[in-house]
Amino acid sequence: MFAYLRSVWDEPRPARAASRLWWDWVLVGVLLLVAVLEAVLRTDLNSRVGSLVVAVGLLPLLLLRRSRPLLAVAVAFGVGAVASLVFGGEPELNVQVYMLLFPFALFRWGSGREAVIGLAIMLGKVGLSAVLGFISVSEAGGGTAVLGTACALGAAVRYRGRARARELEQVKLLERERLARDLHDTVAHHVSAMAIRAQAGLATAAARPEAATEALGLIESEASRALAEMRTMVRALRRNESADLAPSPTVADVALLASPGRPGPEVDVRIDGAVDDLPKSVGTAIYRLTQESVTNARRHARHATRIEVQVVVSASSVHLRVSDDGDSGNAAVPGHGLIGMMERADLLGGSCEAGPNPGRGWTVTAVLPLTGAGR
Repeated sequence: MFAYLRSVWDEPRPARAASRLWWDWVLVGVLLLVAVLEAVLRTDLNSRVGSLVVAVGLLPLLLLRRSRPLLAVAVAFGVGAVASLVFGGEPELNVQVYMLLFPFALFRWGSGREAVIGLAIMLGKVGLSAVLGFISVSEAGGGTAVLGTACALGAAVRYRGRARARELEQVKLLERERLARDLHDTVAHHVSAMAIRAQAGLATAAARPEAATEALGLIESEASRALAEMRTMVRALRRNESADLAPSPTVADVALLASPGRPGPEVDVRIDGAVDDLPKSVGTAIYRLTQESVTNARRHARHATRIEVQVVVSASSVHLRVSDDGDSGNAAVPGHGLIGMMERADLLGGSCEAGPNPGRGWTVTAVLPLTGAGR
């Protein structure tokens, strides 16, 4: 119990600072007009001028209720208590119902200790009025209930806003994870390609001296592409931008992974079906799954000569198959790359599987629904 009370007392103010908004001025102006009209038109007021002065004098506190909620509550209810003693009763103007905005703002925008102190001030005001006979016990109970309702509404809005902020942070976190995964895929793909081309250049340099120059040119091209994609992704991460602002390849870009005539295993790409109307998330996922599969085959499939990539778009889903003819060794335990591929497919409501072929080689298959609905 003490720990709970301590947590309430230590509760900080909401992170987003409340500002004075234009409709606050409109509210003050409207209430000022209503207070004057009520004071002029009502004939049952015992202290017309005093009630009007109190009602109008407290209106500027509405402009402070977000930035200084405890001050607004203390002044409003303190002045109310003094006015009750001076005029011998509670304020008479109905327009002073706006006083309920102060406890609401206190629990919406104040810290925990401000809320506790402000609640004590409000209950003290109600108790003083009941003790002095300005209100009956039943009226005191009703007033306390009304104040409690205003406080509860303020707390509910406060914690709903906090829950919404957590949801937004979770969305941002997922987007940043997606960017990090794409960054890993991009770097791994380009670095693997550079390593293979460097090895090919070294292997043929003795017989063909110009092969080293060709390999360096290809490595420079790959490095430039990798750096360009990395800079764009890192810029999005640093600026906390949406992942949608980062490069988003599509299924059509899978054809760029083909490598006829290049060092290393030949990558043959076949795409069947209409790819132009695929959802963006599905198209990007298919490309990244293909890129990771080709990179893994280049890196781990020993003595591989050919990598076949087949993408088939049907009426309801996209099927991907990447197969190589190399010796994959003992890969019973999936690595981080394969786990990431499975997670990416699962987020879109699809599946991804990988395993050795009956003879030689390794095959990755993935099926993604066209809806791209995450689970």
